Amino acid sequence: MSPLKIKTRLLVLIFAAGFLSTSAAYAQKVGSTSMQFLKVMPSARATALGEAYTVWATGAEAIFWNPAGVATLDNMEFSSTYIDWLFDAQQGAISYALSLRRFGAVGVQFQFVDYGEFEETTNARPYISDPNNPGLTGRTFSPHSFLIGLSYARYMTDKFSIGISMKYAYESLFDGQKVTAMVKQGVYEEVDTWASGLLFDFGIRYNTGYRSIYIGSSVQNFGADVKYAKESNRVPLLFRFGVGANLIGAEGLLQSGNQNNRLSMAYDIFHPNDYAQQMHVGAEYEFAGSFALRAGYKFNYDFDGLTLGTGFKYAIEGIQLMVDYSYGAMGTYLGHIQRISLGIALP
Repeated sequence: MSPLKIKTRLLVLIFAAGFLSTSAAYAQKVGSTSMQFLKVMPSARATALGEAYTVWATGAEAIFWNPAGVATLDNMEFSSTYIDWLFDAQQGAISYALSLRRFGAVGVQFQFVDYGEFEETTNARPYISDPNNPGLTGRTFSPHSFLIGLSYARYMTDKFSIGISMKYAYESLFDGQKVTAMVKQGVYEEVDTWASGLLFDFGIRYNTGYRSIYIGSSVQNFGADVKYAKESNRVPLLFRFGVGANLIGAEGLLQSGNQNNRLSMAYDIFHPNDYAQQMHVGAEYEFAGSFALRAGYKFNYDFDGLTLGTGFKYAIEGIQLMVDYSYGAMGTYLGHIQRISLGIALP
């Protein structure tokens, strides 16, 4: 084995060991982080697979999951996702990635969240004493969040790629930039109604060389705390480590002769800094490279569990069009989550 291959495998093992040890060190209590929209991941294909996507994230969609996967691009790719989130909240995301050939690949992303319209309440008179609408001012406000980011990835060897993303995240909790609020008993000050921060993602993706087995890992949203009014809060720091392979199809573990059909599976260990360790499992069956059925399951979640989805690919004059849909069950009271993704790729 060459020294370069030995170093590559050592780097993968070190990254994985660091993931497992650091994730435990950063574990916190539930609800201890802000900017929760950073945990609502785009991509209908990924979420249909139960978010077991650290390995399979490639091209423009990899920007959201594991930036090392951006290096797989041969030309350019565009992806967009719409998420019908809980209650009235809606989220949209777009990404674009471009290959720089031997210099690697770059990508950009934009995400926006509309939380819907809320009724303003107060404990001040005369509103608090209104028997018909106690505490309601009659005004409404619309919180929102957005994120913009830049990614870079490249292959270090023919099997091993690395990636990094730099992101600016912003979240507004009220209309306007400032509001006068009681910061302690009897003391009022003008405080910001928003918070922002510069965050980083890091990722690796490695072809083991045995059949179709890949492993990957990523750390997302690494950065300083963000400050709302007087208090600082951590953002969701997300650790992912995954392995995936084809069971049937090209270099399949069970059957490798059939090139028209493919059955793949992936398994992810997921550890956010505001919850215990969780697990994601996903399976995808693809026929003739154009139609796919997907299913997944998310373990150790309060509400999330079964996920389902489908996808279509169609080529027109060298341009590949992709449409994906996912459905995620969220329990009796929260209902379900739906995502639709549209993509365009140039081979």
